[in-house]
Amino acid sequence: MSVRDWREHSAGWQTDYWLIGAIAVLMTLGLAMVASSSIAISEKRFGDDTHYFLRQLFSMGLGSLAAYIAFRMPLSFWRKHRGQLFILGLILLVAVLIFGREINGSKRWLPLIVMNFQVSEFMKIAVVVFMAGYLDRHATAVRESFEAVIRLALPFGVMAILLLLEPDFGSTFVIAVIITGMLLIAGAPWRFFAMTVLPIGTLLVMMVITSPYRMARVTNFLDPWSDPFGHGYQLTQALIASGRGEWFGVGIGESVQKLLYLPDAHTDFLFSIYAEEFGLLGVAFLILLYLFILHRCFRIGGKAFDKQEYFGGLIAYGVGIWVVLQAMINMGVNLGLFPTKGLTLPLMSYGGSSVLILMAALGLVLRVDYETKQKPLSALEPEEARENEREAAR
Repeated sequence: MSVRDWREHSAGWQTDYWLIGAIAVLMTLGLAMVASSSIAISEKRFGDDTHYFLRQLFSMGLGSLAAYIAFRMPLSFWRKHRGQLFILGLILLVAVLIFGREINGSKRWLPLIVMNFQVSEFMKIAVVVFMAGYLDRHATAVRESFEAVIRLALPFGVMAILLLLEPDFGSTFVIAVIITGMLLIAGAPWRFFAMTVLPIGTLLVMMVITSPYRMARVTNFLDPWSDPFGHGYQLTQALIASGRGEWFGVGIGESVQKLLYLPDAHTDFLFSIYAEEFGLLGVAFLILLYLFILHRCFRIGGKAFDKQEYFGGLIAYGVGIWVVLQAMINMGVNLGLFPTKGLTLPLMSYGGSSVLILMAALGLVLRVDYETKQKPLSALEPEEARENEREAAR
């Protein structure tokens, strides 16, 4: 079967199996890397070198169930309950400040029976759904009126304050970029962002300058080798791990840095262990895998737009931005390009909340694709229908 025949055949699938396949590959790589990178720390803390691997496997099982449930729910359900979902996220952000578990000076987790639940992860999917609904209803106003954009300041301002009180600067930044990206895709003019983003950026810079703790994190990230056994220890060990990988890596399971040299080797700094074991070629493959997921999400979003399903299309665009942005930031932190943010490598790093919510979000994207393909072309204008038929034939 030729490539063209294969593309024509895949166009008839009820859902995007290319995306499902890419997610499956990413999850398999993630499980292998959690198993490899957590052996030493699991043995030290629990006397069982498979502890974190088994918990990650459990989280992926829960995530698969969450993805299936999200896929089975029609978009009309998400559209109807988008406001309640966002309000629930705000309530959980308040709850985590009162009842949350503090780890390394941050209150980001609600202790549940099966896991510590990170509320900021739930907030990301809530924001994507809420924004999709808002932009679907007010698309014309957003393109023409600054007032339609500024109305978002109150709910998202409250959300940002609650996130910064935890504090969780990484998630706040990711959510801000998701919102900005979705607004731009919906057609909001660039000048609106100059009127909103610049003041917020100035405020964040002032918060860094006036806080010795935050300023130290920035300066340490800029020159970790000035204090390689103190504040710069984690980043220098991460850079050593990445450098050891060279072109082809030392081989899976053969990392040295995971043997208690690199802190958080199975969580935020799993990418460095991956680079050590798989090398530059493995890193290039991983980057291409994330870009392929972005491509499939954006393709689903574009197809939804073609059939005038703007709510679903915006969800697909928002989730695509979320996955790739978070992956880019995590890799940048591991390579010393960004200060430490506490963000996981999507579907790779150990972290139950991240895996659970991300898989639910990707299940929702697959629902968008399913409903888009079920929508008849006859519902479109004749010219649009003909254009979509030509595109499908290509």
